[in-house]
Amino acid sequence: MRELQAEIITGVVRRLCVTANCVLPDDARKSISDSLEREQWPQAKKTLELIIENYTIAKKESLPICQDTGVTCVFIELGQDVHIIGNLNEAIHEGVRQGFREGYLRASLVADPLRRANTGDNTPAMIYYDIVPGEQCKITVAPKGFGSENKSRAAMLRPSDGLEGVKAFVLRTVEEAGPDPCPPIVVGVGIGGTLDKATLMAKKALMRDTGDTHPDPWYAALEDELLESINTLGIGPQGFGGRTTALAVKISAMATHIAGLPVAVNINCHVVRRASEEL
Repeated sequence: MRELQAEIITGVVRRLCVTANCVLPDDARKSISDSLEREQWPQAKKTLELIIENYTIAKKESLPICQDTGVTCVFIELGQDVHIIGNLNEAIHEGVRQGFREGYLRASLVADPLRRANTGDNTPAMIYYDIVPGEQCKITVAPKGFGSENKSRAAMLRPSDGLEGVKAFVLRTVEEAGPDPCPPIVVGVGIGGTLDKATLMAKKALMRDTGDTHPDPWYAALEDELLESINTLGIGPQGFGGRTTALAVKISAMATHIAGLPVAVNINCHVVRRASEEL
């Protein structure tokens, strides 16, 4: 049994909050650069060039890539042989407090969804736990802006809707979102489970490398098909037209009930914010 002090996790979360908001991951930068090379519409090319200039300056100057520094989503993969000394949840929240204060990041959370008083420190974090084998603890901080979160959707389709129903729902969600989630976007899709499980799978799908390939060839082909269909919608970077509406489509699927077909779409903007560290 490995023991891990909770205050160590506070320090990691603090660092990751700043890194995730100021430094775009390598895979996302490559996807945007590759899209620029393929794009033919002049306004779309210019918009992608401005996006690249923005994230380059943000990294150099340690500034947020976007003013919406988001809800702080924290994914914890905790080894079953790790014993945390202290309050793990509070350690994570404290790391967010420190990271947003020291990084001069915008506090965007309200304590109550209806009475709307700002918490002032971007807490509480949205924490997701997975218990895994081993003695390691992997922490991923993924701030989620609400321009894209607001355009995410979930549906309980009929089993008879099948594959075509799922594809139609994904395309309709992206088309209705239009320019609002700041394209080019990354589209996370969760299929199966229950309503809540599908939405969680969709969000976790956004943690995948934008350039990776689904391990199941059937779903890999579906991801490619959906990406191609989305990029023919003509929305383009920031809604100015072109063939770069999405950088990637990422699907996660699991077993479900014979009577149901839950589907969720979680959209991420071109600011693919995530940073990880393993202890």
